[in-house]
Amino acid sequence: MLFRSIPRRDVKPIAKALICRFGSFAKVVAAPWHSLIEVPGVGEAVSADRRIVAAAGQRLARGQVTKRAVPGSWTAAIDDCRAAMAFEDREPFRILFLDKKSALIADEVQQVGTVDHTPVYPREIVRRALELSSTAIVLVHNHPSGNPTPSQADITMTREIIDARDHCCGKGDGHRAA
Repeated sequence: MLFRSIPRRDVKPIAKALICRFGSFAKVVAAPWHSLIEVPGVGEAVSADRRIVAAAGQRLARGQVTKRAVPGSWTAAIDDCRAAMAFEDREPFRILFLDKKSALIADEVQQVGTVDHTPVYPREIVRRALELSSTAIVLVHNHPSGNPTPSQADITMTREIIDARDHCCGKGDGHRAA
């Protein structure tokens, strides 16, 4: 990638510096612009090409999931979420809306929060699910800290969403929470 961004120059030292700083190629591609340009030799061309590679990678990953039955492709759905969110330095909150055959209707980012919190509005989630005639939803967010353990706030928020769904749709109507 650097060879294209910085023509006619030995880019190995820059590549090594980027990997050393960020830890992996994936983390370099996902790094924010302001962090990239702190590395000597990295400028606008590298940053622009990095954005192109990141966007292309996400589109390729998303293409594997779209219009596919989710239970038969949980690995693809997880890979898609990981590709889109793994290296974010803030918490995006995504919702996968599914139809009655568990096919993906829509994949939307509802909110983007801070490094350790995302505001979530249960009413808006239920409203959007009804707009799309979704019969199931999958809620996804990352933990920029790298610790995948759900926080107490995550657990409480999930219960509030279930309560909002039950209030709107009625309890015991065949819906289940995962």
